[in-house]
Formats: sequence, C-alpha cells, structure tokens
Amino acid sequence: MATEDKCCMLVPYFKVADGKLDAFKELCEQFVEITYKNEPNCLYYGFSIKDDVVHCREGYADADAILAHLENAGALLGEALKICEIARLEVHGPEQELAKLRDPLAGLNPEFYVLEYGFRR
Repeated sequence: MATEDKCCMLVPYFKVADGKLDAFKELCEQFVEITYKNEPNCLYYGFSIKDDVVHCREGYADADAILAHLENAGALLGEALKICEIARLEVHGPEQELAKLRDPLAGLNPEFYVLEYGFRR
C-alpha cells in the first residue's frame, strides 16, 4: 500500500569541535526555542547527544515546512557550523516532497531516502 503521507524528516548528525560541546548545547536551546515559536508545521524537534556527536531529530508536515525551517534557523545554523561540522545528513520523505528539497539542500550534500510504504495516524 503506497502512502499518502507528505511528512518529511531531516536527520543531521553534527560532529562538535573539541571543547565546544557546552557552546553547542546553548545553540541547541536556541534552535528549539525559535523552531517551537515560529514553525507550526514542525511536528517534532529535539537533540540527542553521544560524546561529541549531536543528532537533531526533526519531522515536518511537508517539504515546504523544511524550507521554512531552513529560513527561520539559517543564521543560527551558520553560528553552529563555526564549532561543528555536519557529519551526515539524511532527508526522508515521499518523492514528490523530496523533489522540492533536492536543489535547496544540495550544498549540504544530503542523502535522500524515498518513503514508499507506510501510514500516518
């Protein structure tokens, strides 16, 4: 059964520079605050940490919501990238939504995963 779900996920992993984890955690708090306040189509958002690797768990109603997030959080991401690098970036969603993201995200070198089966409650 093919899905009608338009939800998309960003799955970034950040490798934080030595001695900069506390500073990155402060940025995480800011990311959460601006995302919660300004992005009604963000379904969930949070950070998980293991040693010096930080994963941002983020889900959006559709590709347009991801683009809105990148606009909203772009300056903050620029600050974060001064003390970390993106170790890996995955983008998950149905092809019709991923097509909207391929060009805008190309500079971040993401891996795209096409959602083909499933449901959303």
